[in-house]
Amino acid sequence: MKTFRSHPLRRGFTLVELLIAMAITTIIASILISVTVVAVDSWNRSRAELRAARQAKFMVDSIAKDFESLVTRRGNKFEWLSAKTAAPLPGSDRQKSSNASKLIFFTAATDRYEGKISTPDDKGGDVSCVAYDLQFKDPIDGGNGNFSTFTLNRLLVNPDQAFGNLLGQTELEPAFLSYQAQMIDLKNFVCENIFQYSVTFHVEVTKNPGTTKASIVSVPVSLGPTVGSGRVIDFRILGSGIELAESPSADVTIDELKAGRVAAVEISLTVISDFGMLQLRGERNLIGNAMIKFMAKNSFQYSKRVELPCM
Repeated sequence: MKTFRSHPLRRGFTLVELLIAMAITTIIASILISVTVVAVDSWNRSRAELRAARQAKFMVDSIAKDFESLVTRRGNKFEWLSAKTAAPLPGSDRQKSSNASKLIFFTAATDRYEGKISTPDDKGGDVSCVAYDLQFKDPIDGGNGNFSTFTLNRLLVNPDQAFGNLLGQTELEPAFLSYQAQMIDLKNFVCENIFQYSVTFHVEVTKNPGTTKASIVSVPVSLGPTVGSGRVIDFRILGSGIELAESPSADVTIDELKAGRVAAVEISLTVISDFGMLQLRGERNLIGNAMIKFMAKNSFQYSKRVELPCM
């Protein structure tokens, strides 16, 4: 008689084992999701920073190139450069730019006559007038709507018109008003998402006439009280010298500044990422610390100094 050995029946996982397995799986999945989220955020941040850097570089290089060929002439009462803080500041009802410089000056631009120099389209002359203006509008149609953003525009007035309408003016801004409407044309669009841009002029001042020792005084064109605050809201270069309402520093007098030489100009700007701009359109209470945190997370700062040997 054969005896068969009985084998225990196979059984599945116990409830405890299933719960442990599910817990381990949940932990692993959570870690993977967290790593993925961090990686995606880092990628988006890098992409936003790269795009902002491209826009900032294009803008800064454009302004720097115009400043490098700045044209001024001594011995006259004409205005050659006007730098003012925009009033009112561009922006929506919810959020305004922190600062926006309005620049108008003469330069030997190489893109005059649409770059067709020494061709039949070249109408002569090499001194153009260029203006930079920060606006809040739709970069495509120039209107104010759901897609409005901070846009920087550059308008170039060719030498033939600059000679007839702008050169030899005691005040550039009123003379330029006839061209202001062209500023929003799509062809004059430079870049978008520029939350603020400012210029700082570095003026070489000699306190004691007859000596060779000179000091550099920084004159930022930005909002704020002008007396003793280190800032001005209006800076002009005339054929007779520098023109400004008050000295930005107690260490130098207004007359010393007017007799000084502009040695360099520093261009600074703040670019907001595309995602940050979407948030900015919808937020209503970004003030104080909330605005500081928002800008720290969604904006990038850039600057460039340009020497002005011709001054």
